[in-house]
Amino acid sequence: MGEQTAVKFPQEVIDEYAALGVDLPALFSAGDLGTRMGIRIVEASAERVVGTMPVEGNTQPYGLLHGGASAVLAETLGSVGSMLHGGSTKIAVGVDLNCTHHRGARSGLVTGVATPVHRGRSTATYEVVITDEQDKRVCTARLTCLLRDARPGDTGV
Repeated sequence: MGEQTAVKFPQEVIDEYAALGVDLPALFSAGDLGTRMGIRIVEASAERVVGTMPVEGNTQPYGLLHGGASAVLAETLGSVGSMLHGGSTKIAVGVDLNCTHHRGARSGLVTGVATPVHRGRSTATYEVVITDEQDKRVCTARLTCLLRDARPGDTGV
């Protein structure tokens, strides 16, 4: 996800994971794929996750933002929200992703904002709205994650 130092986590979340010896920026990332794509999470809580991604380097042959890149951004942000909702005893696993692409973007940054639609005991669903630098909607996505109990060996938990 590139640089993680600017992520804003709620203090109670930082404290919960620090007590377990878990590195939050590493845990709540898109891993190698997110780093390659330049995804950067700038705000993270169970109520709202905000992240950015450059258009450059994430385009299809016509020079437009690739729909798959929007999907990766959406799944990353919705998964972070789901993991924060589930807490340190759960891990979030994406089970359904739907993306509607409204317009193309050729340059600059796109920003995704994930907000909860449903936060239950076993699933969490987030709507992710991705906009361009003119605040025009590029993509609307919905991600549902299964929240399962963390087991030894799961990432950092």
